[in-house]
Parts: sequence; C-alpha cells; structure tokens
Amino acid sequence: MSDAQTIDDHFFRQYRELLDAEDAAFDELEHAYEEGDREHWQGDLDSWHAAVARRVTFLKGHGFLAG
Repeated sequence: MSDAQTIDDHFFRQYRELLDAEDAAFDELEHAYEEGDREHWQGDLDSWHAAVARRVTFLKGHGFLAG
C-alpha cells in the first residue's frame, strides 16, 4: 500500500458494506441449501461468488491483495 492510500472511516464503511452484502448472500445460499432448493441454490451461489469478487476487487484496489 502506498503512502497516498490511507485507511480511514470511508474505507471501513465501504468494506463493512461489502462484508454485509457477502454475509447476506451467504445466508440466502445457506437457506436454499437447507431447504433443498437446487434452483435457487445455484442463483444464490452465483450471487455469493459475485459478492466475494467485489470484496476481493476492493482489497486489490487498495493494495491489500496482489494480482
């Protein structure tokens, strides 16, 4: 992470929003699994993967992950 990049309240607020979205997507995935709802499970899995990808992109953009 460069000196120009800082971790501030805005960073933490954005990161918390990404974590909350990921958590909500996982909850939906978990419910579909528990109910044996394969049709919704696949869509929920895709939503969860997208939420994880947004979080990873955010971290890469701030220099916390390589790639």
